[in-house]
Amino acid sequence: MKYKAVIFDLFGTLVNVVSLQENRRMLTKMASVLSINPDVFIQLWFDTSGERMKGIIKNHREAVEYIYQQVGAPIEDSKIELATQIRFGMIQSEMVPRADAIKVLSYLKSEGYKTGLISNCSHEATVVWKSTPFPTLIDVAVFSCLVGLIKPDPRIYQLTVEQLEVEPQTCLYIGDGSSHELTGAYRVGMHPVLIRVPDEGSTDAYRIDAEVDEWDGPVISSLKEVLTLLE
Repeated sequence: MKYKAVIFDLFGTLVNVVSLQENRRMLTKMASVLSINPDVFIQLWFDTSGERMKGIIKNHREAVEYIYQQVGAPIEDSKIELATQIRFGMIQSEMVPRADAIKVLSYLKSEGYKTGLISNCSHEATVVWKSTPFPTLIDVAVFSCLVGLIKPDPRIYQLTVEQLEVEPQTCLYIGDGSSHELTGAYRVGMHPVLIRVPDEGSTDAYRIDAEVDEWDGPVISSLKEVLTLLE
């Protein structure tokens, strides 16, 4: 067996890439419900993305309370509840498996490969994850907000392989290149591969610190191509 494990990114890899336009539309709705200027709310939301992904801001309520404090507005529980519903609704719509995701993961499991996930995300994604088909097909899922580490920190990759009980050199890493994740995987000894689905427009893709233009390693255009890499 050429590899022992295949480790995936989540957004833009196992599920479709997040739309920047849809993300802004969702944040505008949240701002309206919270009675906060949309431009101010969106800027503060983006400014605190690192804190949410690292779990410093532990949940959606803390994130909204922080923004309320920054704008000097009183905290209103009923409005926070409505904003929460908007946020979770978007995350649920985003975390639908790609057309070939379940088939590919099922094949990997049936052939004896270990499967892993490393995702830079906030707590909402960890909640929605439980209601998707993924948990039964992913042996180890590591979420940045739960471990306090974000890609490309080598420790988050090391933590994942330790839990999978494999060596980095025996792992394929599949990701869309956000957060310099491919470089991070390469530096710990994994075999990183960029996935770029042709019909996903780059102008509307919400990718933080993407390394697409500078990536000169292997590239695939669909998850099913992962199977050809195992040959």
